[in-house]
Amino acid sequence: MNVQVKSSNGITLMPAETKLLESNRCIFLEGEINQESALEFVKSLMVLTASDASKPVKVLVNSPGGDVNAGMLIYDAIQSSIVPVQMFCLGRAYSMGALIFLSGRNGRYMLKNSELMLHEPLIGGKIGGNTSSIKEISDSLIKTRDKLNKIISEHSGKTIEEVEKETDHDHYYSAEESVEFGICDEIVEFSKIMEG
Repeated sequence: MNVQVKSSNGITLMPAETKLLESNRCIFLEGEINQESALEFVKSLMVLTASDASKPVKVLVNSPGGDVNAGMLIYDAIQSSIVPVQMFCLGRAYSMGALIFLSGRNGRYMLKNSELMLHEPLIGGKIGGNTSSIKEISDSLIKTRDKLNKIISEHSGKTIEEVEKETDHDHYYSAEESVEFGICDEIVEFSKIMEG
């Protein structure tokens, strides 16, 4: 979607995401999380940090999840950002999308009909190979699960055991349940996104 922007040079069309990035300091994290979307996220965060490191950035999440390594890049950028990053769940934040959302340090907000989903990491594609390579894959998956559960524990205030129980299957959380479990701070109206 394009929007009209008036300037001294007349009226031009600009993608809505670009306009919202500039005027409202909003970064959209939508669709599958992969290396491309992770790098785009980091670039946008760098642009907003360079323009004004004191003003908060709003990350608007609507994602089914995706690649763990790509998600961890986004997580690292948020955690080490000098700019306050506020998280907003618009509709859904599943799997890696939920982990990124709940890691917000400057406010984690959900619209009232949004939902989160947490689970153990999954193996994608066909698995094949000898016993040693399959064991290596299994060991790596267990390490990844433990790392993700530790992150969830740190950001929710729950014990590792509580997190393991919650993530041993696909667990869907309404906005109210997300607040109760400590993975969301507040249920808000859409107008909260437009503030500032």
